Amino acid sequence: MRNGFDANFEIENIIDDIRHYFATNGNKDTKAIIGISGGKDSTIAATLLVRALGNDRVFGVLMPDGEQKDIEHARKVCEYLHIDNITINIKFTTASFIEDIERNSNLIPNAQVYTNMPARVRMTTLYNVAAMIGGRVINTGNKSEAFVGYTTKYGDLAGDYAVLRDYYVTEIYKIGDTLNLPEYLVHKDPSDGMSGKTDADNMGFSYETLDNYLMNGVVPSADVLKNILDRHARNRHKEVIRLPHPECRSRPYLSGTAR
Repeated sequence: MRNGFDANFEIENIIDDIRHYFATNGNKDTKAIIGISGGKDSTIAATLLVRALGNDRVFGVLMPDGEQKDIEHARKVCEYLHIDNITINIKFTTASFIEDIERNSNLIPNAQVYTNMPARVRMTTLYNVAAMIGGRVINTGNKSEAFVGYTTKYGDLAGDYAVLRDYYVTEIYKIGDTLNLPEYLVHKDPSDGMSGKTDADNMGFSYETLDNYLMNGVVPSADVLKNILDRHARNRHKEVIRLPHPECRSRPYLSGTAR
């Protein structure tokens, strides 16, 4: 993590920023609508939202695509935080989309379609829920994923407010530990929940390696460095939409240091 990183300080800053955003982008009843996957990012983001707004203003949406092996973790997050939640299985939506394409065209869905479509369906689902109950959709992405483009345009990259936007994964672990969240939720291997592989398997390097390079300048092996830089270059087109709400910049970032 970055020098001088103080997790307690950052937690208070995040909470202040959440309150500022919701005070200026809603009313006293506006809810935070968040997809709960059972992974570290959604767990930590939901916890910070509860600290800032209270559990009555945080609404969790569980969105398995058919079977999700760690769906119980997502349910435990909602139980732990005492937040209202619903489960919407997106399997039939994604399956019908593929079937319609295959039936009505000569197009053949590829791996990119199978990987990115569920993320976009999930974001559509979150916005529909937000419209029905009155809320703002929460983005749970982080700075490490953003650098290498390990995100889906108009999928997990979208949202109204990004709780963890300014933090690298290794810093998010520290925030989760400081919040005293269950270790099995914070420190389980990150995965996309779709391919059956971990993020490290999919990317070809770990977040620790990536963060050590981005934060501390520790250069990895030549092939890993090329992988990181190639991913960053290929995904620059996503950066134009990844910055959330520049008007909500009330808090000092990262222990008061310049961004």
